[in-house]
Amino acid sequence: MPISRLTVLFLLVSTLILGSCASSYQRLLKSPDVNKKYEAAVAYYDKGDFFRAGTLLEELIPLLKGRPEAEKAQFYFANTNFKQRNYVLSAFYFKQFNDTYPNSEYSEEAAYLNARSLFLDSPSFELDQTNTVSALESIQDFLNRYPESKFKPETESMSQELQKKLENKAFESARLYYQLRYNQAAVVALTNFQQQFPASAYAEQAAFLRLSAQYAWAQESIESKQRERFLEAVSFYQQFLDTYPRSKSLKEAQAMYDISQAQILKLKDVPASASN
Repeated sequence: MPISRLTVLFLLVSTLILGSCASSYQRLLKSPDVNKKYEAAVAYYDKGDFFRAGTLLEELIPLLKGRPEAEKAQFYFANTNFKQRNYVLSAFYFKQFNDTYPNSEYSEEAAYLNARSLFLDSPSFELDQTNTVSALESIQDFLNRYPESKFKPETESMSQELQKKLENKAFESARLYYQLRYNQAAVVALTNFQQQFPASAYAEQAAFLRLSAQYAWAQESIESKQRERFLEAVSFYQQFLDTYPRSKSLKEAQAMYDISQAQILKLKDVPASASN
């Protein structure tokens, strides 16, 4: 299909304009005029060209120290990183901004965007959750400092999402111990999960898996340790029955309870061991 002369002309003009803009920007980078660079950086920022704005502001920040423009430049620079999804950098620069300008008109928004950056940098629950914990701490700091903030609803929503991620991580880690038949470790991890997340959607499943892991641990233990471990399994069953009397897993739990009771009677004369 032939290209029209009008299209060719449009492409030529566009190329010339882009070339002129690029040339103008390169001249700005080399310019020693701080005021001109600052005005250009703000103009780029307002137009949404965060790459060019950020490049100029990064160079300007040390040159603006002591000047009234420094505060705005530092906030804008942090936000150019956020807008470009450089969340590790934006979190760092927003925190640095608030450390430098704690009473700034931008301080609340900077604290929120610091928390938001950490939230967006939090990995999926299968991975290490160190960053998630840091994000939750930052969110709590924000809510403590700005309890009436306009950002409060969104910040609370972020907190709930991160808590859910930690909940998923804790449950899946505990369940993995169970699946690998590391029964003692599974009992400990599932107990910790129940204590940390009592209202979890996984609570019933965690309670049943804890009973099952305890029962299996008792069975595989040396004879002198079995009685006390079957007694613990009976205790777990009773807690499970009281909390989930209509559970679909109740029949299986009842079977483990019955065998545990029988084993307790059978082992009543076996001396307990102090070893594991």
